[in-house]
Amino acid sequence: MTSAATPTSTVRTVAVGTARVAYDLTGTGPRPPLLLVHGTGSAGAALTWGNIVPRFADSRTVITPDLSGTERTTDDGGPLSVEGLAAQIIAVIEDAALGPVDLLGFSLGSPVSAAVAARRPDLVRRLVLVAGWAHTDGDEYLRNLFTLWQRIGDNDPAAFGRSVTMTGFSRAFLNTIGRDEVEALIPNMPPTPGTLRHVDLNLRIDIRALLPRIEAPTLVIGNAQDATVPVDHSRALHDAIAGSAYVELDAGHVVLFERTDEFTDRVTAFLAE
Repeated sequence: MTSAATPTSTVRTVAVGTARVAYDLTGTGPRPPLLLVHGTGSAGAALTWGNIVPRFADSRTVITPDLSGTERTTDDGGPLSVEGLAAQIIAVIEDAALGPVDLLGFSLGSPVSAAVAARRPDLVRRLVLVAGWAHTDGDEYLRNLFTLWQRIGDNDPAAFGRSVTMTGFSRAFLNTIGRDEVEALIPNMPPTPGTLRHVDLNLRIDIRALLPRIEAPTLVIGNAQDATVPVDHSRALHDAIAGSAYVELDAGHVVLFERTDEFTDRVTAFLAE
C-alpha cells in the first residue's frame, strides 16, 4: 500500500508598486483555482493555511500569497491599505494566469478579499469570507482590542502573544488542548513590525461602500465564540452582501484550527455548488 503523493508547490513573485509579492502554487486540478488570503501576522500564509492547503490541493491548484507585512514579501515599509493589499491579490491572480479563482479570505483577509471581488468581479468565481468585518470605527470593542495590541506589541511581546492566543481561540478549545499546547501557541504571532502594520490597518478598515458591488456568489462564515472579531460583524457582512449565504460555527476566531473538518466541509460544499 502506497501513501498519497504530497502535492507539489512552486514559489513565484510578482511586482506590485513598491512590493515584491511572494506566492505559492500548490497542487493541480481541473476545478477553478482556490486562492487563500491570510489574516494578521508576519508569518503570513504558511501559519494561517498550513493545515488547510493539503485538503484542497489534491483536486485543484491552491494559491497562497503573502501580503505586505509578511516575511517573504518586501516593500517600502509604509502604512498599508485595503486597496493596496487588494491590488496585490489582483496581481497574483493575473500573474498565475489560471483564470477566475474561488477566493477565500480569513480575518484581515476577508475585507481584502471582499475588495478584490468588488473591484474585479471578472476575477472571482465564488467568494468566502471567514471571521471578517466591514469597518472598525463605531465598534469600541474592536478599536480597543487593536489599540491594546499596538501598545503591548511595542512594549511587551510576550503579552502580545498571550493576548492574541486568548482572543484567537475559544475558551473550550484552549482548555481542551491543555497548558503545554497553549504555551506553544503564544510565540506563533510575534509583534514584528510587519504584524504591527497589519494591526494598524485593522484599526482603519472600512469597506462598507464596496460591499454592494460584490457580484460573486458569497458564503460568509461567522464564529459564535469569536473574541477577536465578534460574530455580529460576520452577520453584518452577510446582511450587506446581496444574495450571500451564511454559516455560523461553534468556534473561536481561528476556526481553521478549532474545527478544521467542519470548516473544510462547509467551504468544499459551497464551492461545489
